Amino acid sequence: MVPMKALITGGAGYIGSTVATACLEAGIETVVLDDLSTGREEFGEGRNLYVGDIADREIIEQITTDHPDIDVVVHCAARIVVPESVADPLSYYDTNVGKTVTLLSNLRRFGIVRVVFSSSAAVYFGEGGEGVDETAPLAPSSPYATTKAMVESILSDAAKSGDLRAVALRYFNPIGADPRLRTGLQSPTPSHALGRIMQARAAGEPFRITGTDWETRDGTGLRDYIHVWDLALAHVAAVRRFDQIATASDPYQVINVGTGDGVTVRELVAAFERVTGQPLPVIDVDRRPGDQAGAYAVVDRAASVLGWRSERSVDDGVRDALAWAEKLRSLG
Repeated sequence: MVPMKALITGGAGYIGSTVATACLEAGIETVVLDDLSTGREEFGEGRNLYVGDIADREIIEQITTDHPDIDVVVHCAARIVVPESVADPLSYYDTNVGKTVTLLSNLRRFGIVRVVFSSSAAVYFGEGGEGVDETAPLAPSSPYATTKAMVESILSDAAKSGDLRAVALRYFNPIGADPRLRTGLQSPTPSHALGRIMQARAAGEPFRITGTDWETRDGTGLRDYIHVWDLALAHVAAVRRFDQIATASDPYQVINVGTGDGVTVRELVAAFERVTGQPLPVIDVDRRPGDQAGAYAVVDRAASVLGWRSERSVDDGVRDALAWAEKLRSLG
C-alpha cells in the first residue's frame, strides 16, 4: 500500500483525534493542527501536533515546509454547539466559514489541493425523521448547520474552478469513543443528547427531552447515531480512495456517513437503560432554538464509493461513551 500523510485540522478534538488514530492504524501518517481551544493536547502526542489557528498563514507554511509530503487535509476544525451558534452567529460564521476560506487559500498556495471535509447531516431538511440521501433538499436550521452548508458550497465552487478537489462527508450523530479508549469526547459536559443523558444520571436528575411533538414515531427527535470509530474509518476510506472519488473530471463529491437507521430520543434513553441496567427518569419540555425532528442516512453511496458500512450498534456507542467518561474523570 502506498504510504500517505494527512494533515488533520481540529485533530485534538473528538472527531479529529479519533480520525487520526484510525489513520495511524491504517498506516497513514498524521500531522495535527489544533488551537486547543477545545481540544486536548495529549490527543496530539506522537501525531506531529502543531498548536495554532487554521487561518494562520505562517503555521501552514511551517507545516508544509516540515512535511512537504502531505497528500490530503482532513478538515475537522469547527465550532459545533447549535444553541451557542444561535446565540452568537457571527463568531460561528467567522470561525467555521471565514477561517476555512483562509485555510483553503493557504493550502492551495502551498500545494495541498485534496480536501476531505467533515460536514454534517444538519444541513438537511429533517422535519419528519425520514431517510435522506445526498440529493435530499438542504435546509439548515441553525447558524452552525448553515456554516457547514456554506463551506460545502465554497468547496464545490473551488473544485469547479480547478483550485482543489474535495470530498464532503455528511456525517450524522457521532457517539461513543475509540473502543480502546485512547481518545474520546474532550468535554466532560457535551451538549448532545447522550451527553445530556449521562449528565442527568450523574446528577441524579431526570433527563429533559426537548420536544415531544415532532412527526416521528414517538414524537421525540430522531437521529442516526453512528459510533465515532465507524465514522473515523469512513474518513480513512475517503483518504485512501480520494483520487478514485474526486477525479479531475468530477472533482467534488458528497457522501452520507451514518448507520442507515434512525433512533428516537426515547429509544436512546432505552439503550442507555439497557447498558446501565438502571431506569432513567425523564421529563418532557419544549423544543430548543435550532432543533429539528431529524433524519437518518441513506448510505448506499458510502457503501459503493467508500466500500464502507457502519458495524457498531447504539448500545456499543453508549457503552464506550460511559467507559470514556469514567477515564476522563480519572484524567482530570
